[in-house]
Amino acid sequence: MIEWINDKIFMHEVASEHGDIGNHMMALIHWFMAILFVGWTAFLLVILVKFRKQKNPKASYHGITSHFSTHIEIGVVIVEVVLLMGFAFPLWAKRADRSARPVGDEVVNLRAVGEQYRWTFHYAGADKQVGMSSYERVNAGSNPVGLVKEDPNATDDFVTINELVIPKGRPVVIQVTSKDVIHGLAIVPMFIQQDAIPGSEIPMWFVPDEVGEWNIVCAQLCGAGHAKMVAEVRVVESEEFDEWYGSQNPILPKE
Repeated sequence: MIEWINDKIFMHEVASEHGDIGNHMMALIHWFMAILFVGWTAFLLVILVKFRKQKNPKASYHGITSHFSTHIEIGVVIVEVVLLMGFAFPLWAKRADRSARPVGDEVVNLRAVGEQYRWTFHYAGADKQVGMSSYERVNAGSNPVGLVKEDPNATDDFVTINELVIPKGRPVVIQVTSKDVIHGLAIVPMFIQQDAIPGSEIPMWFVPDEVGEWNIVCAQLCGAGHAKMVAEVRVVESEEFDEWYGSQNPILPKE
């Protein structure tokens, strides 16, 4: 029933395991707001008709004595509190709880580095350990994420520009950061978004459950070229991802 409602009001496509819950909550909020819109519009029309000048040539300084509207307002507040405290906060807490962060051999670990105006995705490489990075070592051409070559975990790391490739059915953990100003990594079909803040590495995680290609947008106004800061997420089958992953070239040259 809920899926039918979502289709009828054009809710967004969902491509992650946790996305359906968020989508259902958004559908519920849409319907609640629609009911409020119809209700308050009807109430306004009744007031305009009932208290028009022709019918009430003399002003009443007592106003409406009924508490009906007050009861309605209290009911609206209660529903909003339930939506916020009962749904939104628990959902967010689950996505932000570091103890719930996926671990294990199947996890895909990477970093998303925002800058004006592109995304660089820094993958861990064969050892599945993301190497250390330093802003002092950033080189736009040869080392765009500032890998520290002395770190043994950095020797097999590789990057992609404006293309995030991830496998279906496996947990993906992304450490989100920025080189310059605040950006926002928003992967809408995955129902996940995280601000990219200079000097901070903030994790977000999800499990893709649909194969396909979608846009990634910057969710924070980051400058004159903000609208052009568009990347792509491509979800492929796990076997295809492993083949692609193994074919990438490390950033740091072999000595």
